[in-house]
Amino acid sequence: MPRPRPERRTRPAQPSPDVAVVGGGIIGCALAAELARRGARVVVLERGQPGAEASSAAAGMLGPRAECDTPGPFLALGVASLGLYPAAIAALREETGIDPEYQRDGILYVAMTDAEARRLAARARWQRRAGCPVERLSAREARALEPEVRDDIRGAIRFPADYRVDNVRLSRAFAVLASRRGAALRIGLTVRGLRCEGGRAVGLETASGLMTAGAVVNAAGAWAAELTSPGRPVPVRPVRGQMATLTAAHPPFRHAIYAHDVYVVPRRDGRVLVGSTYEEAGFDKRVTGEALAGILARALRLAPVLRDASFTTAWAGLRPGTPDALPILGADPEIAGLFYATGHYRNGILLAPVTARALAELVLAGRTSYDLTPFSVGRFPYRSPPQGDAS
Repeated sequence: MPRPRPERRTRPAQPSPDVAVVGGGIIGCALAAELARRGARVVVLERGQPGAEASSAAAGMLGPRAECDTPGPFLALGVASLGLYPAAIAALREETGIDPEYQRDGILYVAMTDAEARRLAARARWQRRAGCPVERLSAREARALEPEVRDDIRGAIRFPADYRVDNVRLSRAFAVLASRRGAALRIGLTVRGLRCEGGRAVGLETASGLMTAGAVVNAAGAWAAELTSPGRPVPVRPVRGQMATLTAAHPPFRHAIYAHDVYVVPRRDGRVLVGSTYEEAGFDKRVTGEALAGILARALRLAPVLRDASFTTAWAGLRPGTPDALPILGADPEIAGLFYATGHYRNGILLAPVTARALAELVLAGRTSYDLTPFSVGRFPYRSPPQGDAS
């Protein structure tokens, strides 16, 4: 008598995620962590390693005022994000055990010429009118704070409420946080396109097939233009930034220090990050001799003490730039279920907390407490797609 065949048990199909986030940099992981905290089923799709691109290539300044040359919508958004950092850092430390080295020493911006001193004075004036904490310093006062800057600077302004973090540690912490809160990180998976049906984003075409989702967030950084809806080009391009690290026998600076054409950022372990370049080089991530020589020359001119520091390493990252240097945040005006969290250019580290909170509110509740109007993708041209296009 034939033996009965065992009953074949099929594994139950996994439910589609509520939200699919394309891009596992600090923006995508911070958003996934916030969405998961609010109870959403989230998947993050990342072609490489989480945080391995612009998030790890940055210097870690949290400087909404130091980064702001003129009044505009960026300042309010940056200050709001900085205000979220204490709670974010506490959660990261508690839930992941990773210390992102949140430093609250302020940022110093020095003038090397009289013309630069006048520009800094003008910046200090409008920022004071806007209610920003900013301190004008004489050359002597600046060098009392940072004795290792060159002795012929023309003055400085200090941003006492602008801070810094170790962005590599921070990016890793957000990836761990997202995973521990239940977000699924799909590493090494290439997204090939957006699937839209009836004017709505319903999922993503991936190298492994179609992934359906209740909503899609484009957080793909410098690669955001590759994920487009019909008629909606995403004007994000890569802007290469080259940087280097020197190691000093003793930590030479208390602050992150800007000058017109260079910055130096100290780490607790004695490393000093120096940068950076702003190059239209496509997706070329090479470190070039000319750029590296220029960075080091400018850093040594700002702080001669670095002549005795050891060269450690150099790298290049690709910032996600937009035509107006502002991020693209919010819902697509034409395609339901499609959202943007990209184009952060030089400020992805700074803007990660506010981007995560605002987009999580918007995706899950349909509204947000933050005014994202100046950052809408709708500020760029839209072309109506051909009838019947469901790509």
